[in-house]
Amino acid sequence: MSQVKTGTVISNKMPKTVVVKVLVKTKHPLYKKMITKTKNFNAYNDRQLAIGQKVKIIETRPLAKQVHFKILEVLD
Repeated sequence: MSQVKTGTVISNKMPKTVVVKVLVKTKHPLYKKMITKTKNFNAYNDRQLAIGQKVKIIETRPLAKQVHFKILEVLD
């Protein structure tokens, strides 16, 4: 089953590739405080996306050395 993640576009300077920042909130195992972790994913993009747009990305076969996701849909 492919992973589907929701994030924000933070860079669109590469041709056909955007960088998407994904936020994950988890609870600390000992202190029970909510921790926000971020991770950047390179995703294949065949449309014009602006910085700050919310997108949904899905895992796919490796398309380049660092590109393993593609844009599934634009949320706003």
